[in-house]
Amino acid sequence: MKEEKKINMILGSHAHVPSGAKESEFEYVYENKMRPFVSNLYRYSKIQAVLHYSGVLLYWVERNHPEFFMLIEDMVARKQAEILGGGFYEPSFPIIPLQDRIGQIELMTTYLRKHFGKRPLGCWIPGFVWEQHLVSALCASDMQYTFLSRQQFLKAGFKGDCLFSPCISEDQGKLITVFPVSNCIEKELADKSFSHVFTKLNEDLQLNNNTEKIIGIFPEKVSCSEEEAPDTVWNRFFEEISLSENIVETVLPVKLLKSNKVYKKGSFPDSSVLDNGFTPRSFLINNAEASGIYSKMIFTNVLINQLKGDKSRKLNAREELWKAQDSCFFYPGNGHIRNELRKSAYSSLLRAERLTRDKGKFISSLIQYDFDLDGIKEYLFMDSKINCYIQLKGASVFELDYLPKDWNYLDCGLERTAFADIITYSDRKTDSAEDLRSDKSRLCYNEQYEAAAQDRKGKSCFKLAASAAADGMLFDKIEINKCYLLKRDAIVVSYTLKNTGKENCSFQFIPQVNFSFAGVGEEYARFYTVDSNGKDVHLDKNFNTDNLKILDVKNEVQIIFASVKQFSGCLLTESQDNHYQSTRILPCFSVSLEAGDNWTNEFTLKFSH
Repeated sequence: MKEEKKINMILGSHAHVPSGAKESEFEYVYENKMRPFVSNLYRYSKIQAVLHYSGVLLYWVERNHPEFFMLIEDMVARKQAEILGGGFYEPSFPIIPLQDRIGQIELMTTYLRKHFGKRPLGCWIPGFVWEQHLVSALCASDMQYTFLSRQQFLKAGFKGDCLFSPCISEDQGKLITVFPVSNCIEKELADKSFSHVFTKLNEDLQLNNNTEKIIGIFPEKVSCSEEEAPDTVWNRFFEEISLSENIVETVLPVKLLKSNKVYKKGSFPDSSVLDNGFTPRSFLINNAEASGIYSKMIFTNVLINQLKGDKSRKLNAREELWKAQDSCFFYPGNGHIRNELRKSAYSSLLRAERLTRDKGKFISSLIQYDFDLDGIKEYLFMDSKINCYIQLKGASVFELDYLPKDWNYLDCGLERTAFADIITYSDRKTDSAEDLRSDKSRLCYNEQYEAAAQDRKGKSCFKLAASAAADGMLFDKIEINKCYLLKRDAIVVSYTLKNTGKENCSFQFIPQVNFSFAGVGEEYARFYTVDSNGKDVHLDKNFNTDNLKILDVKNEVQIIFASVKQFSGCLLTESQDNHYQSTRILPCFSVSLEAGDNWTNEFTLKFSH
């Protein structure tokens, strides 16, 4: 009778909280995921596990729960636990530059070695988002193994027993061992006991017991009732593992690597733990929020690479850049629509940008550069206090940075524009963004303007020509000329609207402006206008004025939005899935033009703190 072989199980725990998340989120993850798992595992010294907690999370734990580090250090010393390395800020590896992949891994390696006395040999890939060229970067960081999902092994052509064994993967002559992780077993453990799941699995695997079977699992949740405390749940889980020692043996990856067994070679297609064909590159194409952060990340990387001679400043700038590379922005979920996370990322990118600038006086500049990587160059104004980036689509501002506070006021989710022009009927209601987007309005911000004239000192002009078609779009005979002038702490935007048709044309002109604050409510932003006596008048929603005073409470910044001509309008709050995105200002002008007549106006947007 053949002796039944045990299943070698690589048991793991993983947790991450994005940089910029609230303290309560860190505390929740610690109390419900990290501490219950590790503290109960500690009591079962014969059960081995691999642990991966992102550098962001460990850094928070070090300062708030230092006793947790003592447990891990003890388990590592007695070879009960193995710590996985990875990117310190849990980056989306495939889409960040090679030097950042290596740099983030080395930062994490240094941190783990300092605190736990041992250099990690394995690397965690967030979301198991894989491209084959990652092998070279992992090897350059002295990583010897990593993990991918069972589904990815299937996509790589593995079948049968090969799905229960690691493989060797190669790129440019560099090799790494890849262990399979069974997501289907992790899902089963959420509803059924460990003994039930692995007894059944062992029975199935014993049909062919000639080969060693290796199962990797990183369960986030195990079978429990809603009333049970996390400590009770995980204690029972480890107790069941200890009682199943006749069919399951926990093992650390390092032991398997040292066995010198020959594993099959495999090459994995671009893939992730998701089964829907997701890749971060396709995600960037379909998500404006993620694409905005990515474009800024790539541009900032270019600025850092141009910094010469000051290695310390360059390293500090690159570490700020790394904070904005969190995989939560480039992966399905709500990371890319969470205002506080995006704000944290942009603040880091702007700090990195400031570090690349020469100390002393900064020379203002206007450059043409394909910032959003769509094949069309944008117009980037850069001054000591303000960045103002303009796109030809709508000749609108798509990034507006106030550098003294490291704040991008156009991090507005989907509506990342200021001075986005709309022409609509005179009697059209303007207190609803959806109404303005209807077929009864001309959405000039979706049309392509022409670059008319540029001045490197800070002036850029654009033109939206009238349509030559006989039956064109609504208000198609209105020509728009728009000029931006960047000053030290202000942006001046001048408009000239011309009726090129042969008939009188009456309409409302709305150059909408979006601002993104830390949140919604008066604790974050307050709006005022000034009465005839020079006193501030608080605004709730509607207004009729020639100026708005905006107080950004969090940053202690005052923004003056002034117009030569008086306007009416309203304030609208934009949210997505209950996450605040932006506050929209809709200044409305009633315009009536005879054939050949012009209408002009000038806005000033001024910042101070």
